[in-house]
Amino acid sequence: MKRKTLSYAVLAMITGGALAPVQPAMAEEEIEEVAVTGVRGKPRSVSDSPVPVDVFGSEALESVSYTDTNDVMKTLVPSYNVNRQPISDGGTFVRPAQLRGMPTDKTLVLVNSKRRHRAALVQIGGSGTQGPDIATIPSSALKSVEVLRDGAAAQYGSDAIAGVINFILKDNAEGGSVSVRAGEYTEGDGFQTTATGNVGMPIGNDGFFSISGEVSQSDFTSRSEQYCESWFCIDEQSPEFIAAAENASLEGDVVQPWGQPNTEGSRLFFNAGYDLGGGKEIYAFGNYSESSADGGFYYRYPGNGTIEDLRKQDGSIYSPLEKFPGGFTPRFAGEVTDYSLASGLKGETLSGVLYDFSARYGYSDIDYTLKNTINPSMGPASPTSFRPGTLANEEVQLQADFSKALELGMHAPVVAAFGLSYMDESYELTGGDEASYAAGPYATPDPWGFCDGAVPTAAGQTVIDSGSSLNCADENDPVYTVVGVGSNGFPGYSPEYSGSYSRDSYAIYGDLSTDVTDRLFVQGAMRFEDYSDFDSELVGKLAMQYDLTENIGLRSSVGTGFRAPTPGQQGTTNVSTRLPNGFPVATGLFPATSPVAQALGAEALKPETSINYTFGFTADFDALSMTVDFYRIDVDDRTYAISTLDVSAETDSGAAYDNYLALVDAGVVGAESIGGVFYFTNAFDTRTQGVDVVATYPLSWSDTSVTNLTASFNYNKSEFASDPSEYLNEEDEFDFENFQPELRGAVTALHDIGPVSIMARANWYGSYENFEAGDTQEYDPVIQVDLEGRYHITEMTNVSIGGRNIFDKYPEMDQLGDECCGAIYMAGTIVDWQGSFYYMSLNHNF
Repeated sequence: MKRKTLSYAVLAMITGGALAPVQPAMAEEEIEEVAVTGVRGKPRSVSDSPVPVDVFGSEALESVSYTDTNDVMKTLVPSYNVNRQPISDGGTFVRPAQLRGMPTDKTLVLVNSKRRHRAALVQIGGSGTQGPDIATIPSSALKSVEVLRDGAAAQYGSDAIAGVINFILKDNAEGGSVSVRAGEYTEGDGFQTTATGNVGMPIGNDGFFSISGEVSQSDFTSRSEQYCESWFCIDEQSPEFIAAAENASLEGDVVQPWGQPNTEGSRLFFNAGYDLGGGKEIYAFGNYSESSADGGFYYRYPGNGTIEDLRKQDGSIYSPLEKFPGGFTPRFAGEVTDYSLASGLKGETLSGVLYDFSARYGYSDIDYTLKNTINPSMGPASPTSFRPGTLANEEVQLQADFSKALELGMHAPVVAAFGLSYMDESYELTGGDEASYAAGPYATPDPWGFCDGAVPTAAGQTVIDSGSSLNCADENDPVYTVVGVGSNGFPGYSPEYSGSYSRDSYAIYGDLSTDVTDRLFVQGAMRFEDYSDFDSELVGKLAMQYDLTENIGLRSSVGTGFRAPTPGQQGTTNVSTRLPNGFPVATGLFPATSPVAQALGAEALKPETSINYTFGFTADFDALSMTVDFYRIDVDDRTYAISTLDVSAETDSGAAYDNYLALVDAGVVGAESIGGVFYFTNAFDTRTQGVDVVATYPLSWSDTSVTNLTASFNYNKSEFASDPSEYLNEEDEFDFENFQPELRGAVTALHDIGPVSIMARANWYGSYENFEAGDTQEYDPVIQVDLEGRYHITEMTNVSIGGRNIFDKYPEMDQLGDECCGAIYMAGTIVDWQGSFYYMSLNHNF
C-alpha cells in the first residue's frame, strides 16, 4: 500500500478519547484508508499531517503471518517491540511491549478511539508496567490500526507519552471471513493452531452488527540445555538422582526448560451501530476473552534453601526429596479473563456542533495456580498444588466530546473541540488458599522446642531417647533449619497483602486547529486532569505542518505530558525467584507505601512528567513516498524498580543484615528465607531520542507486474538525564541504556503473479550489549527473513504456506553467564530466539 493513501490521518485525536463524530463529506478524491486518529477537520494525508501517523488497513494486517495482535504490531511498526519472557511470573501471560523505547503504560491504547482498560497484571520489574493486554484483541476483528508516533497527553490524558495506538473494528453489515492456521517450529515443538472468523449482519436497514472470534492453542518450546551450574550440576549427581530428575519438570527433557509457555485462548469482539436519522447514531462495541497459559519456574535442587532436611515433631528427619526425589520445577499457570463494553450516542445539533456522549466499562483478572511445588515451611504436611490468588483491574469512564467549525474570517474555518471526562478505576488483590501463604512450623528454627541453646529440653531428650539423631550442640543440625513461607516460586497473597486500591479522576480539555494559509496548518491543545490520589496536572501541545512544495512538507510538535501511577503499581506485592546477583533467590516486591518498603527508605509514588519534541518531513517523488521524523522524549521522575536490595539473616552480612532487620520490624513472616527486596519509586529522569523512517515504492516490471516495497527503520536511544546510582546498581544502569538494539528495520516486498501472491520480509535487529560482573558482551546484528506464498483457489478462497525466520537465525548465545540454569540465549532481548517456524493456512471470504 502506498503510505500516503494509507495515512489520511489526524482527525479526532484532540477529542480526548472520543469516537470520531459524524465525518464531513469527503472530497472528490478517493481515500483508500481514512484515519480517525488525529486532529479535527477534514481528513489529512501523511503529507498534510502535523504529527507522524501510520495507518495499516486490512491488506497490511492480513499480510502478517501472526494472529496475536502483539506480534502483528511488532511486524508492522519497527519502533514497537515485544519479547517473550519465559520465566517472569505474570509476564508469561501478558507480554510487555514498547513503543519508541517506552513501556506499554506510556502508550495509550484505544479501540474505536475509546481508551482500552488495563490488564490486571503489573510487571514486577523495570517500569512496573501495567498497560492494556493487546493480545485480547483478535486480529480478525480489525478493520485497520492507526499508530500515532507522538506524545498526545494533552489530547487523551495520562499514558499518551510515547504515542497512541488506535484499533478500529470491522463494521461490515454483511459477509465475513474464516481462517484456519497451523504450524510448528523446526525444532519439533511449539505446535500452534488458530481458527478465526468474522461475520457481519444488518440491523434493520440502517445498522450493522459485526462479530469476530478467535480460538488458539500452542504448545511449549524449549531452547535449553541441562541444568549445570557451579552450585549444582545435574550431570554430576548419582545415576539414581539423574533418573529421578527426569520427572523434575512437568514439560521438556531438561529440568528447567526455557521457551514459550503452553497457551490456549478464545476471544470474541463485537462492533455495532445504528443510524437514527437526522445525523444521529448510536453505537456499541465490546469483548469477552478467556485465555490460559502455564510455564516453568527455576529448578529446585537439594540444598538450595527449599529442599532441606527438617526435624519432624517425632525427632526424625524429613526431606522434600520424599515428594520429589529428583528435585522439582514449579509450574505456574494463569487464567486470564477480560471483558468490556462501550456505548454512546453521537450526532450534530442544528447549530452545527458535533457531539459524542459515551460510557465504557472494562474488567481484567488473572487467577493464578501453581503445581509441582511445596510450601517448605509446612514440611511433610505441605500440598503440592496451590491457588495463590487473583489480581483484578476494573475501570468505568463517562465522557462527553464536542467540536464545531467556526467561521472567523480567516483563511479556513477554525475547528474548536472540547470535552469532559470522568473515570473510576480500582485494583484488587484477592488472597489465595491458606496453604499458599501460611507460615508453617519450619518458618522458625527449632519449631518443636527441642533445644535450649546447646542443651536438649525435656522434649528434645524424649526424642533422643527414642532414637533421634538430634544434636542441639551442632548449629547445622536440621532442627535449626529455616525454610521459605508460602507456595514456593510464587507465595499466595495473604490477608495482610490483599485488598483493593481505587481512585477517580476527571478531566477537561480544549483544542483549536486551522489552516492558516494554503501551506500552513497549526493546532494547539490543553488539558487539565485531576486525580483523587495525586495533585492536578495541566498539559499542552502545539503542532504545525508547512508545505515547502507540492511534494515536500515539514512538520513539528512540542507537548508536555504526564502519567499517573496506576492503583496496581501502588498496591501490588509479589515474592518470586529472581537473579539479582546471578543466583536464584526468593525476592520480594512490596508497595512503596507498605511498612516494608517504608522501612527501607521508600517514598510514595508520584506522577511522571514529560516533554515530547518531534520534527520531520514528508516527501512524495512520483511513486516514492517517504516520511522522516526525529523525536525526543524527556521523562522526569520516571517510575522504576530499584535494584534488588540483598537480605540476609547472617549478622556479618552488613547492609543485607540491616535489611533483614527492617523486614522483621515490618512483621514479614519468613524474613529469614527472603534473599532480596525491591520496590517501585520515582527513581530518575531519562531522555529518549530517535528517528523513524518509512518509505514505500511500487517497483514496476511491466504494465501488469508490480512489486510493492515498504521499508521501515527506527533508531532509538534511551539514556539517563539524572544520576540513577542511588537506585540502580552498575549492571542495571548499563542494561537500561545498552541491552536492547538501538537500530531496527524491516523491508517488505509484495508481488502478485496471476493467482499467486508472494510476500518476503527481512527483519533487521542492530547490535546491542550486555554487562555482567565487569565484563561486556556485544551482540552482532541479526537478520531474520519471513517468506509466504499464497494461492487463490477462487476469488474468495486462498491457501498459504510460509515460514518465519526461514534461515533459522538466532541471536548469539550468552557468553557472560548472566543467564543461568539451562538458558542458552538472553531471554529478555526483543530479538526472537525460537528459530524457524513454518505454517499453512486456509482462508475464505464470503
